[in-house]
Amino acid sequence: MNNYIFTSESVSDGHPDKVADQISDALVDAGLK
Repeated sequence: MNNYIFTSESVSDGHPDKVADQISDALVDAGLK
């Protein structure tokens, strides 16, 4: 969870919605595998 929080904060300067979605999707995929 720490990585998710850190990355979500770091992308807030750019396009938070799209990037956050991609990050969360990648994390979900990684967690399921």
